[in-house]
Amino acid sequence: MDFDLPPRDPPPELAGLLPAGLAPALVTATATAWAEAPFLKGLIRGRRATMALLAAEGADAAFAAAMALAVDADVPVAERLRRARGDVALVAALADLAGLWPLERVTAALSDFADRSIDVAIAAALAERGAPNAGLAALALGKLGSHELNYSSDVDLILVHDPDVIPRRSHEEPNEAAVRIAKRAVALLADLTPDGYVQRVDLRLRPASEISPISLAVGAAEHYYQSEALTWERVAFIRARACAGDLALGQGLLTRIRPFVWRRSLDWTAVRDIQAVSLRIRDHFEAGQALGPGYDLKRGRGGIREIEFFAQIHQLIWGGRATELRAPATLDGLAALAVAGRVAPAEAARLADSYRMLRTVEHRLQMRRDEQTHAVPRLAADRAAVARLAGWRDWATAERRLLAATAPVALAYDRLIAAAVPDSHVVPADPAAWLKANHPGIARIVPPLLLRWRAGTIRALRSEAARGAFEAVLPALLGGVAAAADPAVAAARLDGFLAALPQGAQFFALLQANPALVGLLGHLLGVAPVLADALARDPALFDVMLAPDAFAPLPDALALTAELAAYVGPAAMLEDVLDRVRRWTGERRFQLGAQLIEGRTDPLVAGRSLSDLADAALAVVIPAVADDFARRHGRVPGAEPLVLALGRYGGRALTHASDLDIVYLFGGDHEALSDADKPMPASQYFNRLAARLTAALSVPTAAGALYEVDTRLRPWGAKGLLALSIASFGRYQATDAESWEHMALTRARLIGGSPEARAAAEAAIAAALDRPREPEVLRKAVLAMRADIAAAKPPKGPFDVKLAPGGLVDLEFVVHFVQLRDRAALGPDLGAAIAALTVAGSLPPGLGAAHDVLGRFLMLLRLVASGMETPAAFSPAVEAVLARGLGAASFPQAIESLTAARAMVRLAFTDLLQTKKDPR
Repeated sequence: MDFDLPPRDPPPELAGLLPAGLAPALVTATATAWAEAPFLKGLIRGRRATMALLAAEGADAAFAAAMALAVDADVPVAERLRRARGDVALVAALADLAGLWPLERVTAALSDFADRSIDVAIAAALAERGAPNAGLAALALGKLGSHELNYSSDVDLILVHDPDVIPRRSHEEPNEAAVRIAKRAVALLADLTPDGYVQRVDLRLRPASEISPISLAVGAAEHYYQSEALTWERVAFIRARACAGDLALGQGLLTRIRPFVWRRSLDWTAVRDIQAVSLRIRDHFEAGQALGPGYDLKRGRGGIREIEFFAQIHQLIWGGRATELRAPATLDGLAALAVAGRVAPAEAARLADSYRMLRTVEHRLQMRRDEQTHAVPRLAADRAAVARLAGWRDWATAERRLLAATAPVALAYDRLIAAAVPDSHVVPADPAAWLKANHPGIARIVPPLLLRWRAGTIRALRSEAARGAFEAVLPALLGGVAAAADPAVAAARLDGFLAALPQGAQFFALLQANPALVGLLGHLLGVAPVLADALARDPALFDVMLAPDAFAPLPDALALTAELAAYVGPAAMLEDVLDRVRRWTGERRFQLGAQLIEGRTDPLVAGRSLSDLADAALAVVIPAVADDFARRHGRVPGAEPLVLALGRYGGRALTHASDLDIVYLFGGDHEALSDADKPMPASQYFNRLAARLTAALSVPTAAGALYEVDTRLRPWGAKGLLALSIASFGRYQATDAESWEHMALTRARLIGGSPEARAAAEAAIAAALDRPREPEVLRKAVLAMRADIAAAKPPKGPFDVKLAPGGLVDLEFVVHFVQLRDRAALGPDLGAAIAALTVAGSLPPGLGAAHDVLGRFLMLLRLVASGMETPAAFSPAVEAVLARGLGAASFPQAIESLTAARAMVRLAFTDLLQTKKDPR
């Protein structure tokens, strides 16, 4: 950024004031300030000690001395603060003009002094009542909140107090006392005396400022922001911080209302509000929009405010999910948005350059007369003086620089607010002609539904805001329905979706802002009732599909666990932990479902990712529940819980409809006692803990149930203890378990636990599985178990690829039989076991491919037909999804693959299990 001042000799009057040893850059800066800025000229003339310190020790030392003066108890408060403010104004201006301090250092220095002066004023007002600096806090908003204060800015404050702490006299109520103390502090800062003022204080950002007291009780403030605050107040609090007074009081309030500002569910109605405000600003300050005399650097087109709003809109959208985007300062926010991929790095860099340019010119405007102005002067002489303060030859040069800075800002912001401009493309009240012209395929289906949607009887469409947002997105929404493979089904599901939707304004604003989601919604309504129903219950699930990596593969279990742990954070209450785990898991499951329906991931990969999500959830939930349980019941020394995953969960092949087959174990001595006041034996302790874990995982809440849990595979089934010691589990598997239980154990996978406990459990599992068996006895046991399953759970239809002959259950029985018979490939991954046994010659070639076909079909089937009997036929849209998932060119070709896979499995089942021979 080129603001270098040309060399300038000081006039004789100034030369006599300059201290010896002043750096050449500071000499030039001082001469320029003397000639072009009357306010600075007065400071230079009256602050020879400050100038001497600048010459001797530099700008940083001179600023530190001013900060020290602000707290010098030997000087009266009002006097020392005003003297210090003059010193800061002089030092910051000369360091800026000389190029010694970049913009960020200038604004930080001005902000630091503002913090110091406000804190001193509050402390002094309290001290006049003999009280310490406690019970009254100043919240900084605006540019002070973000540490970006202007050269001649006001300070936007909200004052809050604790009625139980604020000092009061015998005749005062706490709120009355707080107002008097606040007025005294403001007077110390803002009253104009012969020494000037300290800060211009603006308290109008507090709730209902025209009628409310200037200091609010902290409880009342919290209630307001949690329940009544408006969108503009959310935006203002992006940059809020406790800056002075009782910092713990102020920061505590900000922490409690953080969910009001940073909502994890994307609030697109709030974004629309900001966009609309931007349009009103442009309209209200129309005279200052065009570059030239009178141009408003702050509010004009392409100006500072548009850069700030650009960053804040993106932060408001994404900051609820990504804490790294919650940077209060505009430059920091732009950089964080670029790193996160929310804004193109080149665009963020251009906006940052423009921001630095405009803020620097703004400082040149203000330092001339200490005026709170943002407008380009209308007088040519004043414009020329500003240009020379910026190091430019004339105003024509300045105007070219400003045009280069504002043009990219205006273009970027125009794109961002374009959606706020009313759209003339609407569905008319009588839609018949419009539908025939635009979507003839649904011209007969939609009109009666439109009458219902517009009648005001649907909960989600009762408010004016919801109806307006719905009408705005309705053309695209109907286009998505018309594009569905089965428009009638899609329209009916849309009707049901709207009926189930709890509220509509934010959801339809989200669709309007992200047209690509309309097509995805139409597809979900047409083919995936499981996802459509989940979305109707919780529209915020759609937010996850806005991420740049929405269709990218999920990371592994360790990375997912770290992500979930960071999202959950140090929540104090178990209920908070569980709600956050449920919400995060629900979003990720929805994301995987959308990927499957859109054909953006391999169903087998999705099955592994669904299992990894469950691992991450358990990794967070188990210690949270255990810690909560221990607060009341203590802990069992040397013992710990761990979980044994079985079935599809153990094999990392979960579907969207899968429950979790688990067995609870615990390490340590089962006779040990807990260390609570009323000790419990370890077995009782961990059985009660296991019941708590099951409830935590499966009990429905506002965020939904996390998982259905099935513990019937534990030793002795439903009659057995819910949790066993590892030693007891090992003894059972060695002496009492039946063959089918060892078959289930082949897919065992441990979740949680210390390395020592895991090693003990793995040894018990290995001892149970890796032992000699009589093949014929094993074969008969396997066949008997398969017959029991067939009798209890007959196939639900021709596409039941799990239970039908040649399905996945047949395949699993074949593989588990060979694993146990040969004592080989004893791992939980069924596909890997098939591959190893095929290489060994124990299984026929082709079973691996058959496993993949059946597994992919089942994954998709659970999305398109879960919760009902497997249908005899599918809609064309569902057929397309199934065919694509199997890598087939058409559904008939997919059926051919499915038929071949089942034939291969059935042949292996017959050959290995139903023929009385030992194939070895």
